[in-house]
Order: sequence, then structure tokens, then C-alpha cells
Amino acid sequence: MKRVFGVKAKKEPPPSIEDANERITKRGDTVDEKIKKLDVELNRYKDQIKKTRPGPMQDGIKARAMRVLKQKRMYEGQRDMLYNQTFNLDQVQFAAEGIKDAQQTMSALKSANKDLKGMMKTVKIQDIDNLQDEMMDLMDVSNEIQETLGRSYSVPDDIDEEDLMGELDALEADMENESEGVPSYLQPDKESDFDSELNLPSAPTGQTAVPHGRANAQTEDELGLPAVPRASLRG
Repeated sequence: MKRVFGVKAKKEPPPSIEDANERITKRGDTVDEKIKKLDVELNRYKDQIKKTRPGPMQDGIKARAMRVLKQKRMYEGQRDMLYNQTFNLDQVQFAAEGIKDAQQTMSALKSANKDLKGMMKTVKIQDIDNLQDEMMDLMDVSNEIQETLGRSYSVPDDIDEEDLMGELDALEADMENESEGVPSYLQPDKESDFDSELNLPSAPTGQTAVPHGRANAQTEDELGLPAVPRASLRG
């Protein structure tokens, strides 16, 4: 059967925009090279026309220059046409890339939307509200515990705040009075007069009078005490 009907030839894939753009750009470069060569030839003919006198020779040079100029105009038309095709291909390529970007964006959004829906199934607003309420209750209990532990046992509950404020004002007044010098509680203690504090009588300077009826009383020393008798030395 294959020998009778033959085998279908495989169709080649259509050229991409990049391939078409590259091929047209190469053709435009080739046309530009031809135009440059024609410009060089035209300049040579212009110089010859300037150097020759009017006549048959100059007319021949002008005819050849006219032929080259026509070719140049033809190539310039082809070049403009190729540039227009390249511009159109660039516009189509830009639009195609924009559509591809939009497709990728849509695919990414769909995937993200699917993931969000799956995550939202596991998270409920009611559960979050209940969790917040429980956290608030725990914080209230924690504050009460801290206040209870920080309560002072030595301060009575029936203290008048006005009395405390009066005492505080008095302390501030004392501090202002002592601000110019050293506070009284930081000043050194003065030496006390022990004699004046004890109020002792002064020591007698002479012998005291002997009471009546005590002729044989012992003599006293300068302090008023009985004198100690001196032992006699025997030889």
C-alpha cells in the first residue's frame, strides 16, 4: 500500500516569530550593503562629471550614474519594506509575549487561590475569636496573681491618704531647708561636756573641818578621803 499511495511527508512546523524576524533582518542587512556600494559608485560618477566637459563623454557618464541611481532607489524601497515587516513582527512578538505573561499570571493566581482555599478550611474565624477570648481571660488571671503576690503585708488598709500627703509635704519642706547645707543626720556629733552632764562638784582644795567630838578623827587628804598612815621605819 505504501508503494502504491506513497508515504505522507511530515509537515515542518511553521516558522516562529523569532526565526522570521531574524531572516528578514539578514535580508535587510544585505540590501544595505548593496546600497552602500551603489553610493560609492555614484560618488565616483559625480567626480567624473565634474572633471569632464559637457559633451558626449559627460552624457555617457550621466547615463551610467542614472542607472545606478535607479538601482539605489529600488534597493531603498526593498529595505523600507523589510524594515516595515520587521516592525510588524516586533509588534506581534510583543503582543504574544504579553499574552504568555498573562497566561502565566493566571496560572499562578489559580494555584495561589487553590492553596488559600485549602488553608482557609483549616482556619475558622470562630476558633480565632475563642482563642482571643481565652488569651484575654488568662491575662486577667495573670494580672490578679501578680497583684496578689505584690501585696504588702505591713501596710494597713485604713491609712488616710491625706495624712500621707501631709507627711510627704513635710519631708519635702525639710529637704528644701537642708538643701543649702549638709543634712542634720549627716553632720558629725559634737563633743559633749561630760562634767556639765554629770553635774559633779569640784574637788576640795584644802582640809575639811573636823566635826565636833571627833578630835581623834583621822586626817584626810586633799580629796577628802582618810589619809593612809605612814608606817614608821624602825632601825
